Amino acid sequence: MTTSLPCTPALPRLILASSSAYRKELLSRLRLPFEVAVPDIDETPLAGEGPADTALRLAREKAAAVAARLPGCLVIGSDQVATLDGAQIGKPGDHARALAQLQQMRGRTVVFHTALCLWDGRDGSHQLDEVRAHVSFRDLPDAELDAYLRIEQPYDCAGSAKNEGLGIAILERIESDDPTALTGLPLIALTGMLRKAGLPFFK
Repeated sequence: MTTSLPCTPALPRLILASSSAYRKELLSRLRLPFEVAVPDIDETPLAGEGPADTALRLAREKAAAVAARLPGCLVIGSDQVATLDGAQIGKPGDHARALAQLQQMRGRTVVFHTALCLWDGRDGSHQLDEVRAHVSFRDLPDAELDAYLRIEQPYDCAGSAKNEGLGIAILERIESDDPTALTGLPLIALTGMLRKAGLPFFK
């Protein structure tokens, strides 16, 4: 997290290319020393770009941007796009937009596309994957949705709900191959990538 290791072919530094506190907390579960570097990229979706393609492109661009600044390191990039009926749902930013999102999604299923990239600065190669979570929202009245938002204020979350917090109470079902994908960093996929890159676990 704050530990700085020498960057060598045998033991590359691990960098999380993200400003997200949620991704930082998830990565810390692996008990590997890592650092955080904020990628500076334009995250605007391209015209005609599908949600999975947007997430995959941005995850790769985040990792590549940080890898260019920190050569020789292993860099993790991730991005998430939420969709309802194929239309992208962004971060609400404020209470009114969050309430409108929850009103639109109640009683319905939202698909969260979470993309992951591991960029290996030792040889310039990268691994790329996308994990989906199908999230069904409870059909709750406006008063409950409004009360939830005032308690948790999840205005920086796509879909306006933190499943790792009180937001779990407004959800009815989560279907995914990786439960951590919904929070923003698919750890099952990531541990597979890190193993392939030669990082040891349990040593």
